[in-house]
Amino acid sequence: MTPSIEALGLTKRFGKTLALDGLDLVAEAGQVLAVLGPNGAGKTTFIRAVATLVQPDGGELRVAGHDVRREPGVVRSLIGLAGQYAAVEPTMTGRENLEMIARLFGQSRRDAKANAVRVLAQFGLSEAADRLVRTYSGGMRRKLDLGASLVGEPRILLLDEPTTGLDPRARIELWDAIRELVDHGTDVVLTTQYLDEADHLASQIVIIDHGRAIAAGTPTELKQRAGHSVVEVHVREPEDIPRVASALAELGDGEPQIDEATRRVSMTVPAGTAQLIGDLPSLAAVGPALEDIAVRHPKLDEVFLALTGQSLEQPAGAAKRRGREPAPVA
Repeated sequence: MTPSIEALGLTKRFGKTLALDGLDLVAEAGQVLAVLGPNGAGKTTFIRAVATLVQPDGGELRVAGHDVRREPGVVRSLIGLAGQYAAVEPTMTGRENLEMIARLFGQSRRDAKANAVRVLAQFGLSEAADRLVRTYSGGMRRKLDLGASLVGEPRILLLDEPTTGLDPRARIELWDAIRELVDHGTDVVLTTQYLDEADHLASQIVIIDHGRAIAAGTPTELKQRAGHSVVEVHVREPEDIPRVASALAELGDGEPQIDEATRRVSMTVPAGTAQLIGDLPSLAAVGPALEDIAVRHPKLDEVFLALTGQSLEQPAGAAKRRGREPAPVA
């Protein structure tokens, strides 16, 4: 099948800033692709290039097989875009917002009304359809914004940090809405700062840094690529934390991570060490102080740190500016 999006050697410069530096990326049809990267890595520039809002300086970029520079009109007819902030008109009702967007897509008045009804029902907004949007909650506005990007029935939906600023309940509701879209045949490409969001929604992940793709694969593949496991211990009493941390330190080369509020101590260990934990004398010696012990695969934020040398919240290149190079990628 033709990929939803295919970028090859994509470059884009804004003055002295190189936002995209030879980006290679493929979003396969029928999947959710999550594009991850620290602030300034080039995620939003990539989304804007796909949406024909900025023109790449070099490389190739195709959407459903169509070149974005040669066929921008065709590309715009295939996509829907929801940016980082809800772009809906607060002085209009939810229904009026959707009908207006549908009309801008060139739909007849009758089709616009029908599609507005369909989208309102799809996102659970039918009861609030005739209320002014300024009375909507943040989660409702975000749903309406997502609905506005769908009222034109796009083949591909671009979501740039879709759950920014939402409370946990609204985030989960929006996740459910995105899954339903995929089930009905819409391909989704999203950028996000929330690694758990990528873990829940994405079938494929691409991590970019300095405008280049540095890793790609399924969430499971990326976790396996990190090459380590995590030993996580819950300690019975706060005074036992230093003793347990010292015992765990013998399992790996780094420093144990301590969360005093939850009395949790965790340690990254090389793959294969997990089978030896029960035989480790130092850990057996602190056994009575342990409430629970588990070995798990790394979380995506731990994988991200291993691959880039920085956390997702840091600006792109922050680790390198401090003299720390990203870990090599297999």
